[in-house]
Amino acid sequence: VQLQAYGGGLVQAGGSLRLSCAASGSILIIDAMNWYRQAPGKERELVASMSSFGTTYYADSVKGRFTISRDNAKNIGYLQMNSLSPDDTAVYYCNARGKLIDWRDFDSWGQGTQVTVSS
Repeated sequence: VQLQAYGGGLVQAGGSLRLSCAASGSILIIDAMNWYRQAPGKERELVASMSSFGTTYYADSVKGRFTISRDNAKNIGYLQMNSLSPDDTAVYYCNARGKLIDWRDFDSWGQGTQVTVSS
């Protein structure tokens, strides 16, 4: 399974960005679509997650500002980021876990997209 993440860029504080992650391959189901981020000098952290049932998780630092969604028919995940602050500057990675059409598990990562928020 290949994941292609895009939508990052440079934005001023208070602005918004929408990240997208397109999954391709012999996918039966994506059980979880996740967004992680890694800022310089920091560990990678889980930002948001959404199950195939629609259950969501958000890190405390992004609650109320970020919204995760997914299009199950197209195997695309989204992360809408509002009220961005310089603390949100990081490389954002999408991650998808699920099953292939032969019922094998997969756990795939996108290439990362840079989000830079200027003050």
